[in-house]
Amino acid sequence: MVLHITTPLTDSTIRRLKIGDRVLISGKIYTARDTVHKLLYDLIVRNKQLPVDLTGQVIYYAGPAPTKPGYTIGPIGPTTAGRCDRYTPALLELGLKGMLGKGSRSVEVIKAIRKNKAVYFAVTGGAAGLIAKSVRSVKTVAFPELGPEAINELDVRDFPAIVAIDSRGNDLYESGPREYRKTCKKEDL
Repeated sequence: MVLHITTPLTDSTIRRLKIGDRVLISGKIYTARDTVHKLLYDLIVRNKQLPVDLTGQVIYYAGPAPTKPGYTIGPIGPTTAGRCDRYTPALLELGLKGMLGKGSRSVEVIKAIRKNKAVYFAVTGGAAGLIAKSVRSVKTVAFPELGPEAINELDVRDFPAIVAIDSRGNDLYESGPREYRKTCKKEDL
């Protein structure tokens, strides 16, 4: 079963999500890679206002490739989420509710996800062209000097992802391999 969810994310939506759930996300999401995360973190430390209100929002760890004529956006595949782990707990404290990326997360981020009732979605690497088809519009909203690494607001429809870490701290990157090993052992008997 595939769940259709919309942004901004609500607590009731987040509570019903479990690791392994396939989702199609519609609404606004924001791109932000590690450089932007450092800039946002520096603003937080200096008690300055962020250029985007993160309450209920979703950040996609990505920067689009150049857009060809006739397309809304260039290919936009996920980057490794762990590159942003140092800064993520502070953003979750400010109301960020969802993250889209690839790869596992640190223990500190998982604790912050659980504490702040957020969710981490895995996005398939290598599918950047297909993912771009779910983007209906794109607008740079902060740090335009960073080019493709700026914060872009994407209006998406049916953006595909999988719940990798749910709000209870269940981690597909930890439980998935464990379940696979159990299955392999049973089949070997």
